[in-house]
Amino acid sequence: MKHICVLGGAGYVGSLLCPQLLADGHKVTAFDICYFGDDFLPHDNPNFKMIEGDIRNVDQLRKAYEGVDMVIDLACISNDASFELDESLSTTINLDAFEPMVVAAKEAGVKRFIYASSSSVYGVSDAPDVTEDHPLLPLTLYNEYKGKCEPVLFSHMSDDFVCCVIRPATLCGYAPRQRLDLSVNILTNHAITNGKITVFGGSQLRPNLHIQDMCDLYRKLAHIEDEAIAGKIFNCGFQNMSIMDIAQIVKRIVQEEMPEKGDIDIVTTPTDDIRSYHINSDKIQRELDFKISHSIEDAVRDLCKAFKADKLPDSMSNDWYYNVKTLKKLNAA
Repeated sequence: MKHICVLGGAGYVGSLLCPQLLADGHKVTAFDICYFGDDFLPHDNPNFKMIEGDIRNVDQLRKAYEGVDMVIDLACISNDASFELDESLSTTINLDAFEPMVVAAKEAGVKRFIYASSSSVYGVSDAPDVTEDHPLLPLTLYNEYKGKCEPVLFSHMSDDFVCCVIRPATLCGYAPRQRLDLSVNILTNHAITNGKITVFGGSQLRPNLHIQDMCDLYRKLAHIEDEAIAGKIFNCGFQNMSIMDIAQIVKRIVQEEMPEKGDIDIVTTPTDDIRSYHINSDKIQRELDFKISHSIEDAVRDLCKAFKADKLPDSMSNDWYYNVKTLKKLNAA
C-alpha cells in the first residue's frame, strides 16, 4: 500500500484513476482547483482525501504531500486550445508553478514523482517513427511548457527521489469527468448528436490512447522498480492514425451501436491546426513491458454506451465538457 497524491485528481484522467488506485489498495489524496467540480470522486472511501487547492500555492501543496510516497502530476491548463485564454494563466500554472511543486515534494519526503508531459511536444514531424530522442518542436505554449518542465524535474532527481516523464498521446474514451474536446471524443459526439462528422483538415496524423490504458500505466508505475523508470522518458501512444481514418472508425462504430442514427455523413473543412506526428512507443513496451488492452474502437463504443445511458446530457452546449470554454466562463486567473 502506497499513499499517492494525484495532482489534478479531479480532471479527466484523475476522475477514472483515483478510484482505481483505491481499488488497488492504495491511499489516495487528490489535489485540484476543482474548476469542474469533484462530486464524481469517491468521497465515501476512507482511504480517499480531496484537497481543493491551487498548485501555485506551495503551502497548500506541502499539506497535500504529508505522508505521501508518490506524486502523479496531471495538473495543468490542458490542451492546445488554451492559447485562447489569458497567457499568464497557462504560464503561471503550466510553467512557473512546476519547479516549486517538485521541490516541495522532494522536501516532504516523496519518493517518486511521475510527470504527465505530452506527445504534442514533437509538434510537426515527417519522421516515420518519432521516438523519445526526437527534437522537441513545440507549436503552442501548452506543448512548449510541457517540454520545458521535463529537464527541470530531472534536475532534482536523486537516489531517494525517483523521477519519470510520460509523453502520452491524445486520450479518448469515457470518464466520470468527461472531456469532449479531444479528437476521438469530438468526432463521436458530433456523430451521435448531429448525425454527421465534421473533420477539420483530415490528413494530420495523431497518436491515440484509450484513457483506461493511461490509467493502467500510472497504476503500473506505482509499484515498478526504481531502476526501470529513474530519469527516463517514455512515449505512450498507439494507433497512429489520420483524423480522417479516425472519423471513418467513429462512423462505423456509431452506426453499429446506434443503427437508428442511419448513415452518418463525414464533412471536411479547412483547419489551421497542422500538428501532425507519428510517435513510436516501442521503448515503453520493451523496457516496462507495458502493452495496451484498449482501442479507439473501444473508446467510441464506451462513449456510445454513455450516451445511451444519458450520462452525457447537453453534450454540445454544456461548457463542462470543454476545458477552454469552462475556464473562459469562470474567468479563471
